[in-house]
Amino acid sequence: MSLLYLLKPGELVLKGGNRPQFERILRSNLVALLKGTGAQISYTNGRLYVCCEEASRAGTEDALKHLAGISGWTQALRCPKTINDILETAASEARVCFDKGARTFKVDCRRTDKSFPLNSYEICCAAGNHILSTLPAFKVDVRKPDVHINIEIREKAYVYGFEEHGLGGLPAGTAARGLLLLSGGIDSPVAGYLMALRGMRMHALYFHSYPYASNEAREKVVELARIVGRYSMGIRLFVANFTDVQMAIKSGAPEAWRVVLLRMAMMDCAARLAHSTRCKALITGESLSQVASQTVENITCTQSRSKIPVLRPLIGMDKEAIIKLSRAIGAFETSIRPYPDCCTLFAPEHPVLHADLDEATALYESLNLGPFIEDSLRNAAS
Repeated sequence: MSLLYLLKPGELVLKGGNRPQFERILRSNLVALLKGTGAQISYTNGRLYVCCEEASRAGTEDALKHLAGISGWTQALRCPKTINDILETAASEARVCFDKGARTFKVDCRRTDKSFPLNSYEICCAAGNHILSTLPAFKVDVRKPDVHINIEIREKAYVYGFEEHGLGGLPAGTAARGLLLLSGGIDSPVAGYLMALRGMRMHALYFHSYPYASNEAREKVVELARIVGRYSMGIRLFVANFTDVQMAIKSGAPEAWRVVLLRMAMMDCAARLAHSTRCKALITGESLSQVASQTVENITCTQSRSKIPVLRPLIGMDKEAIIKLSRAIGAFETSIRPYPDCCTLFAPEHPVLHADLDEATALYESLNLGPFIEDSLRNAAS
């Protein structure tokens, strides 16, 4: 049995003359996500349709759940544009919704084909009456129904009930490429996911401190990159060994400054990699005042090492909200695996909380970390 899915575009409908370009990228992303499912894609008058066989249902729906740029999607029934066919199809969809637990309904109609002999109100009335006559236990509720029975009159008629929420946002690839500073924690994968929904494709950079950080910590980040990559249409992961940088900071700087100076070195390294890989912005998982390195003063110091924008999509979010998103994208269980990354190594008991930029700059430059950073980039694995 063939299944038909109707996809609703998200905010790309607001793009005016640029909309065709956004739609082209959306369709290209959908083709990539559906690879191997055998599903077929069609596009008509602002609607994307996906047709697949029952055996490919799971793979097709998984692809739709990971597609940025659509506000929603639903399995729909398609029928000829005759009122009798529409009424019978509406009754059939109503039965499906009733069997899924809905007890009240409302009929909504959108008639883009104005040549159809009945207007939207007349179609709604006819369909509602027909559903009540064939399924008396189903009651009408125009204010808060359990389900909307939707009818769209286009080149054919489409009928659907329950809808799934899409990711919304913009199709990945419609904005510039960013470089995500990806740790093994909860925050940075969520930051990458949120920027993917703003149209960004991205590379990722992980700082590894072998042998102080285990290979399990590295493998955890590889898995997190894969998870984020499902939403951003792929991701290239660079792994920079930062052990020499950390040891230089440990031996050459006051203990309380280690966190700020390490973050400055990371930003320095990331900015250099972004330049060589043509990334237009850095992306971090920083949330204001969540940890010592994320006070306003310390953020000012760390971002001073980058000449390109530093995007912080989590900056105003609390931890509970971030964890909720982490669970939603399937990253949380991986993020909490007990393998520390380099940010937790050599951390001072009492770090500087409100670093002075001039003092931080003087300390950083006195360490002469440039050669260590360049060496870490030359040997970065991807």
